[in-house]
Amino acid sequence: MRLTLSMLSLAGAITLSGTAGAVEPRIGVAAPTEEATALLGEQMRQGARFAAQTAGAELVAVDEQCTAEGGEVAARSFRDAGVRVAVGFLCTQSLEAALPILAEAEIPVITSGVRSNGITDRRQRNAWLVWRVAPRADAELAAVADILVDRWRDELFAIVDDGTIHGRELAESLRLAAELAGLEPVFIDTYRPQVDNQIGLVGRLRRAGATHVFVGGDRDDIAIMARDAAGLDYNLTIAGPESLRAAGDVPLAAGVLMIAIPEWADGADDDALARFRNAGIIPEGYVVPTHAATEIAIQASRMADEQGVPVADVLAGTTFDTLLGDIAFDEDGDLAGNPFRLLRYDGQRFIPIE
Repeated sequence: MRLTLSMLSLAGAITLSGTAGAVEPRIGVAAPTEEATALLGEQMRQGARFAAQTAGAELVAVDEQCTAEGGEVAARSFRDAGVRVAVGFLCTQSLEAALPILAEAEIPVITSGVRSNGITDRRQRNAWLVWRVAPRADAELAAVADILVDRWRDELFAIVDDGTIHGRELAESLRLAAELAGLEPVFIDTYRPQVDNQIGLVGRLRRAGATHVFVGGDRDDIAIMARDAAGLDYNLTIAGPESLRAAGDVPLAAGVLMIAIPEWADGADDDALARFRNAGIIPEGYVVPTHAATEIAIQASRMADEQGVPVADVLAGTTFDTLLGDIAFDEDGDLAGNPFRLLRYDGQRFIPIE
């Protein structure tokens, strides 16, 4: 049976933090400070700090350095500081190095940054105490297949990719899922990426009769395809992966679809947004996922104290209500559900499609 914990409201947190004898869990956040990753690391620290302040918990921040050595140093720092749970970790190599030390110290980790499948695939074998609010690396592949096969079952669809490893993986995942569902694309191809136009590819798609196409490629390539299709007066529905979030040189046409994790701010209520705004925090990137990881860490720590059980036992059997919604973990420590959704570009941002 899974239990549900409500996220602490701002008012409730103030009351709790000011209550005599209230438990104040000590939470560790591992985030890099080096120049190349400093911005992402600061997003993690902001999210963890805001959650800790709101819930009346203590935060210990350590630089993971995105190296194995940095991960070991972070783990020992958390152990010596007596933290109950560690959150954050942007880089796989630092998390892998930290996990044996933290497991020996019985300190669970909730990572908001590492997607590598191996982290949780090896969890039980290595007795690692790791959970994650970040999706698995293969969650995008599964979502592309599950979402598009269901929605495009009655459409004349095509699948193209840019020849990169990731692009081909996305395309192949969709092709195999379609085949298992008894569906066959009207056109499959690998295109040449990073060229000024894709008129030739768009023309082949039109001759094949495709009304929909999934593109395993980068943002600018997809933007060029949409532009060239419009230039040929060809009504083509184009869907792509989360690479569409990247900055680009070519304007992206409204109507392009993306399979990705929705931005929390796009669906947040005004009160929640105001809390971040009043704190001077922009809720983007790793801010909200790390906030959610810290919420879970704090709530699990308090519940473990109440029940007299290890924090790891609570993490394994509880559904938590966070800024990201209900979060529960499967037996491997991964998210119990796939957070990727279908979104449509409205000319300014990607909006989730119900």
